Amino acid sequence: MIGRMTRGVLSECIFCQIANNSSTSTTLLHSDDKVVAFRDINPSAFRHYLVIPKQHIPTVKDLQRNQEDFSLASHMLDVGKSLLHRDAPQSKHYRFGFHQPPFNSVDHLHLHCLALPYTPSWRCMKYLSLGPLGGFIEAEKLLDRIKPRILHPSSM
Repeated sequence: MIGRMTRGVLSECIFCQIANNSSTSTTLLHSDDKVVAFRDINPSAFRHYLVIPKQHIPTVKDLQRNQEDFSLASHMLDVGKSLLHRDAPQSKHYRFGFHQPPFNSVDHLHLHCLALPYTPSWRCMKYLSLGPLGGFIEAEKLLDRIKPRILHPSSM
C-alpha cells in the first residue's frame, strides 16, 4: 500500500493533471483551494460527477482518523451535493461514495456523485458494497470511519 508520503502532486496521475489544470481539456464544474469537480468521462447515472482533492491521495485507505482528512472528505461531499442539487434538482435519489481498493479505477481519491437513475440500469452493480472485500463505500459511512475521536478528560 502506498503511504501518506505520496501526498503532493504526481505528474503522471491524470487526476493530478486535471486538479492542477495542466494539459487536459477537462471542464471544471467547481474549483477551490482544496478540491476540483468535473463530469465523469464514462457516466453511470443521469448526472455523474467526480470530486477530487488537489493534493494526491491514492485511495480511501490512505485517509486517517484525524481532523484534516475528515474535513477534506466532508468538504468533498458538500461540493458534490451542492453540484447535484444545482444541476439535477428533479432527481429523487442521489448517491455519494468511493470505490475501495482493489475496485478503484484511478489511484487518486475521488468521490462519485450520482444523480439517479443509473444509465444503463445495470451500472448499479459498480456501486455495491462488498463488505470486508471493499467495493463501494457510501461517503457518510467513510466519514463515520474517519471522524476524529473526542477524548474526554476522564479518559486521559
